[in-house]
Amino acid sequence: MELLTILLSGLLGLITPVGLVVDRTAEKAIRSQFTSGQLQVRVDNAPTHQLLQGKVNRVRIAGRSLQLRRQDIRIAALELETDAIKFNLQSIGKRPFLKQPLQAGFRVVLTEADVNKLLQSETFLSRISKLNIASMGSVNTVSNPIYRIANPRVKFLANQRVNLQVEILEEGNNKPLLVTVETGITVAAGKIQLTNPVALMNSEQVPVRFLNVIVNNLNQRLNLRNLEADGLIMRILKFNMNASELEIGAFVRIEPSSKWLNVRL
Repeated sequence: MELLTILLSGLLGLITPVGLVVDRTAEKAIRSQFTSGQLQVRVDNAPTHQLLQGKVNRVRIAGRSLQLRRQDIRIAALELETDAIKFNLQSIGKRPFLKQPLQAGFRVVLTEADVNKLLQSETFLSRISKLNIASMGSVNTVSNPIYRIANPRVKFLANQRVNLQVEILEEGNNKPLLVTVETGITVAAGKIQLTNPVALMNSEQVPVRFLNVIVNNLNQRLNLRNLEADGLIMRILKFNMNASELEIGAFVRIEPSSKWLNVRL
């Protein structure tokens, strides 16, 4: 879920600059979110006076080899299209600024190298640096040691499976534990689920019973419906993985009161 939220934050940052049209065009605002790559932006606002009334009919974005500014995310391919956007001109530069829910569909393609760069970035590592892994498999965590994750790496496999390797460091112990997990990934009913996992710790297979406890906990965290309490609905429409890249297609609806509009890129 951490990787997904970082990616989603970046994509939402492409849409919200539309509220800056008083000072500059929406196209320029969107382009400013990238440091490199090929990008095409089209803002449909006919008749043009709609813009002064706080309305844009549609925003369409397409690009390749895009590097997001202020985020360690490189996107191999991007397609994004919004429904009509209505915003409050008096709230420009503040949050929230939407007058109605914002809806958009997007398709992104990430390469294995791009995902590994993101996993090893400060942004991602800071999100998981305080993760208490012990809490995933135990109710009583008072006397349990604290662990943290380091040096994550991912490898895309065939048949919607992925191999993840990480080092787990125990607080006060300098000797890392090498963990390798191979799992399938499925998407159904708004949930991203890990399926048929196999895990090794320092080359020794993890007992299935213990592994299932951890996987069940992770599957709960990966439930996209958890985002709805924060005013965000997200549905994965397409999820394809092969040995070289990951393709995700999704629909997003964000409410004017959503905390996701406070994202600063």
